[in-house]
Amino acid sequence: MPSLAERLQSSDFLVGVELVSIRGSMSEETAVRVRTLANRLVESPRVDWISITDNAGGNPQLHPQALGKPILYAGKEVVIHLTCKDLNRNALESAAWQLDSEGFHNVLAMTGDYPVTGSGGRAKPVFDLDSVSLIAMLDRMNRGFDDKHLKTAFCIGAVVNNYKLREGEVIPQYLKLRKKIELGAGFIINQVGFDAAKARELKLYMDRSGAGRAPLIGNVFVLTARAARLFAAGRIAGIVVTPELLELCERQGRSADGGKGFFREFAAKQLAIFRGLGYRGAYLGGIHDAATVERVLEIEQTFAPDDWKAFAREVAYSRPGEFFLYPEVREGTAPSVARAARRPRAGFMYAFSKWTHRLTFTPGRPLTRLGAWVVSHARDTFQGPKPLREVERATKLVLFRCKDCGDCSLPDIAFLCPESQCAKNQRNGPCGGTRDGRCEVDGYGDCIWLRAYERRKHDGSEARLLEHAPVVQNQALRGTSSWANNWLGRDHAAQAAQSPATPYPLHPTP
Repeated sequence: MPSLAERLQSSDFLVGVELVSIRGSMSEETAVRVRTLANRLVESPRVDWISITDNAGGNPQLHPQALGKPILYAGKEVVIHLTCKDLNRNALESAAWQLDSEGFHNVLAMTGDYPVTGSGGRAKPVFDLDSVSLIAMLDRMNRGFDDKHLKTAFCIGAVVNNYKLREGEVIPQYLKLRKKIELGAGFIINQVGFDAAKARELKLYMDRSGAGRAPLIGNVFVLTARAARLFAAGRIAGIVVTPELLELCERQGRSADGGKGFFREFAAKQLAIFRGLGYRGAYLGGIHDAATVERVLEIEQTFAPDDWKAFAREVAYSRPGEFFLYPEVREGTAPSVARAARRPRAGFMYAFSKWTHRLTFTPGRPLTRLGAWVVSHARDTFQGPKPLREVERATKLVLFRCKDCGDCSLPDIAFLCPESQCAKNQRNGPCGGTRDGRCEVDGYGDCIWLRAYERRKHDGSEARLLEHAPVVQNQALRGTSSWANNWLGRDHAAQAAQSPATPYPLHPTP
């Protein structure tokens, strides 16, 4: 049988189904139910692959390989979710070698949800890598990690979430999507959402930006009234259900069948929209029994070829003031691909930080050469002269809440510290978990990548927001002087300066 990677390059419209793992062993009653569902999905000729989650929602669950092995050995393609929240880079590499050795060649690389539970309380998050740097690592393994190891054959998937409210949330998601594809992502799944205009805009962006070489898979979640309440309450990071959609779901949930017929038809309409928009396939989530999968697919087959256009007008649950890169994707608005937008004020601290950094850390500048000479002649070149080190600690702590990581990303993120101001230490773009611009984790406020975008937009450099990616932080430098490391070429910024990236157009044209 052709592999998933091969089929993604065909003209077939493919169907994947998400299988959510369980907490417990394979012999538990809940595991038996999941295995029964998996067996039914394996037998279905309409299901092309089965995707298995990795500690979904930040909860501890059975490893996806335990559920995936019987499916794989039965001849069905399996996509294993690989996330960064629970494993550091060494453990992720180890997991990747194991996946390759056992025949799992389809991987969905994600940053992952912030942990919410664990034995004895909430688990400590890892986030040593993120989705961008994980994709880069898997791609390196595909090309030959080094001379001593064989090449892997991973078909690497990635996720994008453009169901966002603010411009500073949407555009960084698109820039990060481009970076993921550039670094080796072979297919893209969009986040769960309920607005056909956003789904159309994503497809337009893929086509117009040149990123369309990576097949796009549409995410179809089979709603229930209970799931709608969870989404509307913000209990699941990155998924939005508007008050209008929640009211509809609640009303349907009170019907004689609990809304089962309605929700299946609603999912079938979403599937038809993705097919009509030219997506390469659909990804069904919220599935608890094989009958639901079969019924959704049967309903979708009853639709006429152009019915999806009417469905797109129906599945239109955006929010007031929601940003669209291409306003014409909403009916009744005039086409305007490259349009002027408000340039937010950046503030004195951003301007001052840029000025001092340009003066002190730009290669070839007098102060840069002086700094390199001073630290190179210090007793400890990783700390530099003690008075200078104390000045660095004090100023960066006061101005940026610095955590003294030694491999500084302040210039990458418009002089906002990812260690102290981002719950997931995201150095390669925003995760998909923001809600109305706010971090998914309480206490962190507005997403630093939203704030960074607005600062960069102020000086017209927003297109270069992710030119530095991928950043892989060197933990060996922790507790050392980031100034010394930059001046002596030890940090990621100094090394990246040798091969600057080309900025992406924010408003690509056909």
